Amino acid sequence: MTHLRHIQYSLLISLLIALPCVADTSLTMEHLDPIEVDKSLSLPQLVEQTLEKYPDRLINEALAQQAEAWQTRGDSWFAGSTALSLDYNTDQIANDRGTREASAKLEATVWNWGQRSAAQDVAQQSQLSAEKQSQAVKLEVAHLVREALWEMALADIRWQQAKYSVDISAQLLEKVKRRVELGDLARADLLLAEGEHLQNRSLLTQAEAEVMHSRKNYASLTQTTRMPAQYQEQLSPITKIENNHPQLEAINALIARKQAGIEWAKNTDTINQPKINIGGKTSRDQYGLSDTQSAGVGVIIPFGHSTYDAPEIAAAHLELNQTLAQREHLVRQLEKGLHEAEHALEVTRQELSIAQQLKQIAETHLNMTQISFTAGEINLLDLLKIQARSLEAIRNAKEQEVKLQRNIAFYNQAVGAQP
Repeated sequence: MTHLRHIQYSLLISLLIALPCVADTSLTMEHLDPIEVDKSLSLPQLVEQTLEKYPDRLINEALAQQAEAWQTRGDSWFAGSTALSLDYNTDQIANDRGTREASAKLEATVWNWGQRSAAQDVAQQSQLSAEKQSQAVKLEVAHLVREALWEMALADIRWQQAKYSVDISAQLLEKVKRRVELGDLARADLLLAEGEHLQNRSLLTQAEAEVMHSRKNYASLTQTTRMPAQYQEQLSPITKIENNHPQLEAINALIARKQAGIEWAKNTDTINQPKINIGGKTSRDQYGLSDTQSAGVGVIIPFGHSTYDAPEIAAAHLELNQTLAQREHLVRQLEKGLHEAEHALEVTRQELSIAQQLKQIAETHLNMTQISFTAGEINLLDLLKIQARSLEAIRNAKEQEVKLQRNIAFYNQAVGAQP
C-alpha cells in the first residue's frame, strides 16, 4: 500500500494544532522522546530560552567585548603605551677620570590628527553592529524554533492518521474473519485483509519513528523537553522587506563598522606613531667637579606613512566591498524568500478550500461504501480501493489546516517578524 493509508478519520484538527506532541502511551516503539506541553510557556519565551543556549551567543558576546575594547582605546589619553627610559654611563672601568652621566626619560605615544575620533567612531559602530547582530541571531533562532515546532505538528498528525488506519484495518480484519467463518467470504479475502493490516502497522511504525525524530530535533535545538501549548501566530501586516528587517540592519551596521575601519586605517601609522618625551640628566666631567643638572623635552613626528600603510588601507577597502556584496546577495535572498512564502501561503489557502470540499464528499462516500460491504453489495477489494481514496482526501484536508498555520509562521519569518 502507499501513503494513502496515512489517515486519522475522527481526530479534530484543533487538538492536533494545540497539542501536537504530547507523550502518548499508545506508541508501540520502546525508544521514546517525550515532550511535555507547558501551558505557562509562550513562543517568545521559548525563543529567548533557546537563544540563551544557542552556540552563536558566544560570537555575540565576543563582538560586544571587541566593541568595549575599542571604546577603552578611544577614551584613553594616549594612542599607545608609555615608556620609561633610564640610562647610566661611567668611565670607571676605562679611563677612570670620574666621568659619569645618568638620565631618565618618559616617552608617551600621542594621537595622530583625527586618529582618536576615528577610534571612537569604530567603537561606536562596533557596539551598534554587535547589537544588530544579536537581533539577527535571535531571528535565526526563531526560524529554527518555528521549523522544529511545525515539524513536530506534522509528524504527529501523520502518526495519528496512521494509528487510525491501523484501527480501521483491525476492525475490518475482524469482520472479514467472522464472514469467512460463516462462509460469506473466501479465504483469499482474509489474506487480503491481513496483508492490509500488516502494511498499516508497518506505516504506523514509520510514522512513530518520524515523531521521535522530530521530538529529538526539537529537544536538541531548544535544550528542553517542554513546549508551548499555543504557538499559532497572527499573519504579519508587513508586505515587503523593510529596512528595519533584523538581517538588513545587521549587515548595514557591519558596513558602517567597515567604513569606520577605513578611516582608522587612514589615520593610523602601522610602523610608527608621534611621540613626545620629557626627561632629566645629571653629569660630571671628572673627579672634583660639580654635577651638571639638565632637563629636556623631545618630539618624534613621522611622515610619509601613507605609502607604507597603503596595504592596510586597501585591505580595509576590500573588507568593505565584500560586505557590500554580501548585502546585495542578502537583499535578493530576502526578496526571494518573501515571494516563496507569499506563494506557499496562497497555494495552501486554495488547496485547503478544495480539500475541505473533497473531505465532505469522501466522508459520505466512505460511509456508504462500508454499509454496502456489510450488506454484501461490493467485494473487499472495491472497499479497500474506495476507502484508500476517501481516507486520502480526509488526510489531505487535515494536513492542509496544519500547513496553513505553519506557512503563516514562515511568512512572518520571511518579513523579519519576531514571535
